Order: sequence, then C-alpha cells, then structure tokens
Amino acid sequence: MTEIIPVVLAGGGGTRLWPLSREHYPKQFLQLVGDGTLLQQTLARVCAASGYGTATVLAPIVICNEEHRFLVAEQARVTGVELAPLVLEPVARNTAPALTAAALRACAGGSDPLLLMTPADQIVRDGAAFARAIAAAVAVAAPGRLVTFGVVPDRPETGYGYIHAGAPLGDGGPVRHLRRFVEKPDADTAARYLHSGEYLWNSGMFLMPASTWLAAVERLRPDILAAVREAVETGSADGPFFRLQADAMTRCPSDSIDYAVMEKLAGQPQFEPLVVPFDAGWSDVGSWLGLWQIAPRDAGDNVIDGDVLAVDASGNVALARHRLVALLGCRDMVVVETADAVLVMPRDRAQDVKRIVEQLRAHGRDERLTHRRVYRPWGSYEGIDAGERFQVKRIVVKPGQRLSLQMHHHRAEHWIVVRGTARVSRDGEEFLLSENQSTYIPLGVTHRLENPGTIALEIIEVQSGAYLGEDDIVRFDDAYDRHRDSR
Repeated sequence: MTEIIPVVLAGGGGTRLWPLSREHYPKQFLQLVGDGTLLQQTLARVCAASGYGTATVLAPIVICNEEHRFLVAEQARVTGVELAPLVLEPVARNTAPALTAAALRACAGGSDPLLLMTPADQIVRDGAAFARAIAAAVAVAAPGRLVTFGVVPDRPETGYGYIHAGAPLGDGGPVRHLRRFVEKPDADTAARYLHSGEYLWNSGMFLMPASTWLAAVERLRPDILAAVREAVETGSADGPFFRLQADAMTRCPSDSIDYAVMEKLAGQPQFEPLVVPFDAGWSDVGSWLGLWQIAPRDAGDNVIDGDVLAVDASGNVALARHRLVALLGCRDMVVVETADAVLVMPRDRAQDVKRIVEQLRAHGRDERLTHRRVYRPWGSYEGIDAGERFQVKRIVVKPGQRLSLQMHHHRAEHWIVVRGTARVSRDGEEFLLSENQSTYIPLGVTHRLENPGTIALEIIEVQSGAYLGEDDIVRFDDAYDRHRDSR
C-alpha cells in the first residue's frame, strides 16, 4: 500500500500582511478566511485521506524555526492532528534544504514514502478538488517521478510564478508533462499566458518519493544534500522536536526547490517532471490585495472583519482588532488596526507593505517582530502600559500550565489575580492566590507562577526596576526545556 507523509513548511516569517502578520507571529498562524488558522487548515487538508485512492496518510512532518515550535505544536493539538516530531531549523535555508531534511527523516529505517510537500500559509477552498489532484499525482509519482501542482489561472496575475505545461501524459488523465518554470511576468505577458491555456500558476506544492527527491538533489545540488545529511545525522531529539545541527545548517546553501532542482530537470529523463493542473479556489494570500480577492465581501464590495462601520465605502479591506474603525467615502483602501499599529494605504499598493517593514527594521522598532500580545507555551502576556522604571502586563496562563522557575536581577514584580487561581512559589514558599488577591516578588528572589485550576488564570503584573527587558531572566527549571526564550 502506498504511504504518504505530508511535509508542511511552516518556517516563513511573512511581512506582506503587516501589521497583522509579524516576524514572530507570521500569517500561517493567523485566521484569515474560513475556520482555523492557515496552518490548521493546511494540516486538516493534507491529512484528509479520503480521495487519495488507496494511499495511507501518515503523521505529517512540519518544519519550522525554534521561535515558532510551541505555536505549531499547540495549533496542531487544537486541530486534532498528530504530528511526527517537529523538525526545527536553526537558520532559514529556503525550501530545498527543508524538503531534503524531511526526506532524510522519512527514509530512516528503510522506508520510502511519497512526500506531499506544501507551504503552511495557503488557502484551498475546494477540498474535494484538491483531493482529486493529489490522487492523480499519487497514481503517477510512485515509479519515481517528481510531480508539482499548477493552479488553473483565472486572471492575468503578475504576482505569481508560472508553469508551462506540456502534452498530456497519455493515460487520459489530467497529468501533463512539465516544460519549464517561468518567473513572475509583466501584465502583457501574463495576459498572453492566460489566453494560451498552456500556463498554470506555480502553487509551490510537490509530490514525489522521498528517495527520488534525494537522488535528484544528489545529482543537481550535492552540496545541499551533504550539509543537510550532516545536520540530520548529528541532530538531536528533544521530546516532540528534532533539532537540526546548527553548524551544518549554517554552512548549507540557501535555495528553493524550483531553482535547486525542478528548473534543472531538462536532460534528466529519469525524473520525468510532471504537473497536475487543479482548480480548487487556491491562493497564497500573499498580500492585502490577495485577501480582498478571495475573502467574502459585503454589498459594497468590502472585506470587513471586526468592529468596522463603512458608510459610502466600496472595494476596501478593513480589519479591526481592538477598537471601532469607521470608513467614510473610502474607495479601494486597506485599513488594518491592531493594538500597536494601524496601516492605511491604497489597495493597489499592497506589494509595497514591505517598505514599511524595512523602515521599521531600519529604526530598530519591535512592531515588525511581535504584537503586544506575545504567545508562550504556557499562555501569553501583553503589554498594557509602560513608563520610566515601570511597565504593566496582562498575563494569561492556560489550565495546568506553569512558567519557569526564575529570578530577575533588575526588577521586582507585583501580581494581582483578576481571574482564576494562582499557585505561587516564592523563595521556597508555596501558596495559592484567588481573585482580587495579590503578592510581591522582590528583586533577586526565585519564583514561579502556575495555574492549578481548570479555567485560564489571568493576572496583572506591575514590574518596577532599573531594567525591564525580557532578557533579564535566570531560569532554574522549565517544563518546556527552553534556554533562550523569555519567561
């Protein structure tokens, strides 16, 4: 029986959906359209065994960076998808090394499953059409072929790369030979591609036997294979995670699947690259314009999410996360409100959001990195107020979770419980606090906060001291085996 291992690449740090997407909380973790986040939708989609013929779908391999490992694990848990150990990248090296690491892990023990590789941040609205495309690819990939998936275009899009499809494979199915990959075209060229019927959008999804991918990498990019093999062989298991060895991955060249292998397959007949066309309501949600194109709209052609009042307004994207956003007489605008930033721009400037992020980086501003609410494996914390020598935070601890046993050199903390029950460890003493009770953690005192209850624990924390940075922490014990993360 054919076995499929989905390989989900979740290491992106997306900036084109700023300020909703941040480097430490990118778009794959956001709920934009439909139920669940983009990562959760992807996991549910690739694990849906129905429609894949006789293939058996095994536990997905998700590849992400260390910063996101607990977010991935929690979102998978909520979705009910059991993952293979998460593969953690110490440095980003693009899609070719990531898929190579997954293939080496999948082949351990002599197995040779089909790998279904997909980014974690795409939308596919027609799950049945997607499943039919996978089934068609499974039927032709097993002999050792490399198969990609091309989206049937419905407009002359200049923001996507294209695939030039060749003749049908010959068995009467939808699969076609793959002629070449084409870079993002200008408007006139994109219109010609659409009119010809021979070109498909490059979805960035692939299916092939793990051994076939490794053979192709060995022939075309042996430097990538050597570095990644070393990173896997000298990597380390860490509970639900597998850490690729950092030095080897740092030496690994950075390259995409397309550039490293797929575009070089001409003259390599043993790999016979193929493409499966599919029309399934696909989008990579690559910009605010992309969201407007696929999301439900109101009678005024607006995409509205949150507390938004639109009067004599049309063609807008308006998202409100914390307060009322009112639009009056606006046409084709993007207005996105978060707790710490507001974006206002014409919709047709969607590709220029990266210029804002570049300015934030140049000025050393944290708004490009994180939201005010920062997620941790035990819950979250959010900055409420700050001034000279003090700051106030709202801390939420999930039921049964606890922070590390820790100490601060430069700050003291006051904790006030506003919901739930807290178990506090302070300098060897342990006690419970309920709603409206408080305690004080002096500077230099070892302490821990824990939620022993069945509802979320919420506290207000007032910090005071000469230095209030999140790196002022000495950790003595941690349930999540963290070494560099704050709290």
